[in-house]
Amino acid sequence: MNPVAVGPLDLTARVDDALDVQALAFGLSAEEQRVRRSIVLRHLLVPGALSYGATEEDGRLVGFVYGVPCDRAQWWSTVVEPYLMRNEHDDWLDDAFTITELHVLPSHQRLGLGRALITGLTDLVSQPRTLLSAIDTESPARALYRALGYRDLARRVRFPSAARPYAVMGAPLPLLRPESPHHRTGP
Repeated sequence: MNPVAVGPLDLTARVDDALDVQALAFGLSAEEQRVRRSIVLRHLLVPGALSYGATEEDGRLVGFVYGVPCDRAQWWSTVVEPYLMRNEHDDWLDDAFTITELHVLPSHQRLGLGRALITGLTDLVSQPRTLLSAIDTESPARALYRALGYRDLARRVRFPSAARPYAVMGAPLPLLRPESPHHRTGP
């Protein structure tokens, strides 16, 4: 396997490469990629949007993550807010950074790239906590998020276009590191 560098990514310039990664990692059709392209580009216009990538020496993108500061007026927040309210966690929508997408090519999974991507990105944000949504099943992704300090805030969240339910997870920042089991605790 070629060496991989993890660092800031100009996602606007590499959006098609990123969507190719997401298609392979998440099983998107060409039509879903087309729709998501405009969504990603719109997200990147949000002030404070950040992206990180995992790139091989030849420039091939093998993983990426991006997110935006949470805003209750954003579509994602309006969908998850009622679920968070039921669990008395809707305050998490304030002063948080939302991880919008995190994907690594299947051939490069379980090598620590997902961890490096999300911790590298969240180390750059000014908010004290982070949110994300993940398919509500016990998966390697959910295990990674838990190892980083995320906990379930709401489960069985239904997004209008998704066939499967999601879980909304939140973690105080900085995220846990394997070499440092102690970190600042938050609400």
